[in-house]
Amino acid sequence: MRSETGLSPFRAEVEKQGKTARVDCTSIERVPAPEEIAERLDLPADDNTVVRRENWYFADEDPVQVGITYIPWAIAEGTVLATSANMGKGSLYGRFEDQGHRITWIREEIGSRMPTPEETERLQIPAGVPVIDVIHTGIDQDEQPFEVTTFTMRADLNGLDYRIHIED
Repeated sequence: MRSETGLSPFRAEVEKQGKTARVDCTSIERVPAPEEIAERLDLPADDNTVVRRENWYFADEDPVQVGITYIPWAIAEGTVLATSANMGKGSLYGRFEDQGHRITWIREEIGSRMPTPEETERLQIPAGVPVIDVIHTGIDQDEQPFEVTTFTMRADLNGLDYRIHIED
């Protein structure tokens, strides 16, 4: 989709609904990888720092999800992945390709739950509405994980639609 439209899947979907998409990068920092992230990225225990990028996604002015991306420091060091909200043409995955990591596979783990009080407030979630949690792992052409993004989505404003090729 990116190569055809120049838009991320989020921006394309919001545009299709006649709304204006906005993504605000609210923080970029180098941190020790949380245990579950280090495991998914196959990081060695002695070198497990990552860049943590927090992005808030809006349709018009409505907050619809938050995504926190974790990138191994060995990939992000010295690049805009570690320093800038502006990713340039091709956005985040374009910068990964610049570093030799073309997304070839994804693994997504999906769950749902009731939101925390902070999520209810920040995502402006009406009473009784759950959230969808997605743990997305990007896997490159060498079948190596190179990024993990955790998404927390308002269930009343989001859905998931997958097309998966099944091989024998």
